[in-house]
Amino acid sequence: MAAAIIQGIGAMTALSPANYKNSSRSLTVRKPSLFYVHCDGSLRSGLNLGNSRNVQLSTNAVATKQDNVTASSASKSGHELLLFEALREGLEEEMDRDPSVCVMGEDVGHYGGSYKVTKGLATKYGDLRVLDTPIAENSFTGMGIGAAMTGLRPIIEGMNMGFLLLAFNQISNNCGMLHYTSGGQFKIPVVIRGPGGVGRQLGAEHSQRLESYFQSIPGIQMVACSTPYNAKGLMKAAIRSDNPVILFEHVLLYNLKEKIPDEEYVCNLEEAEMVRPGEHVTILTYSRMRYHVMQAAKTLVNKGYDPEVIDIRSLKPFDLHTIGNSVKKTHRVLIVEECMRTGGIGASLTASINENFHDYLDAPIVCLSSQDVPTPYAGTLEEWTVVQPPQIVAAVEQLCK
Repeated sequence: MAAAIIQGIGAMTALSPANYKNSSRSLTVRKPSLFYVHCDGSLRSGLNLGNSRNVQLSTNAVATKQDNVTASSASKSGHELLLFEALREGLEEEMDRDPSVCVMGEDVGHYGGSYKVTKGLATKYGDLRVLDTPIAENSFTGMGIGAAMTGLRPIIEGMNMGFLLLAFNQISNNCGMLHYTSGGQFKIPVVIRGPGGVGRQLGAEHSQRLESYFQSIPGIQMVACSTPYNAKGLMKAAIRSDNPVILFEHVLLYNLKEKIPDEEYVCNLEEAEMVRPGEHVTILTYSRMRYHVMQAAKTLVNKGYDPEVIDIRSLKPFDLHTIGNSVKKTHRVLIVEECMRTGGIGASLTASINENFHDYLDAPIVCLSSQDVPTPYAGTLEEWTVVQPPQIVAAVEQLCK
């Protein structure tokens, strides 16, 4: 019955397809770039910060975006959006483009979602394309997967990522495997998204980081947005993909504001973002920790270090091309994540780098992760369980000795 209702939303339409030198390993400093894009989206010129350790310091200790579209948009056309608004804009554009795209989840309809990502969509598209569901994650996740098998492109919202543990069987045994177990007869073009991460005193059950839970499921792609620009671009790419994609959003980043292009764009689901080029050490991070790393980068620059910061974005698969080129240049790697240390993304990333780029490393990989404890409710204790900028600074200093 539910499948028949969902199938009535619309027929499936045509979709878009989805050198280094082995130096003496001494720390070298690159020349400062002329412009950088500030985290607020404004284009600013480089500043002379003075000297430390008798070397000229890098000037762009804030997020530098190498994407030509983004860089040009900061100085030309564009509009400012909060991250949750960017997600909604990407979702709305895809719903306009493709009538097979639909949304389902708890309170996604006229309430607009727990973080207002779907606000106004039910009024525009109707209750069948923006479907409010009961509090039954296992059921509506299964319904969404079944709808995808019939040719629709559902976006399943988990009100909180922790609630999707109730749908783990559907996500692992059906969502990730049905394309293979059906001998390719079915595609599962479904997007599973929602807020997660450590918020501000949300308690252990609402502070889940499920990347480590889902990364071992065959057939699933995972991405994590960190800016309004990549939130919109990854949302659009995930919807267009014929693979099941889990889009991780951080609960503390929804009100982050940035200027994004007026023109349509789509991000690559399997590509990392070079946030800040550098020479001394490669710092790999994603989601909210991107901002902790960039805060630490300012301190590191003032101490004479030149860190290269990469937002890996694609949690599965890893962009080993971008990561490998950076490792070959810096020969040192620091991983900073909010995920748990045991079995987390950092552990998988460490293994991948050691397997593929071990010969280029001058020091063991260092991984800074959250402590393996339930997230405390008390604010001060909560902070102690998550990596903080001073820890990042200390780790880089130790790595570069």
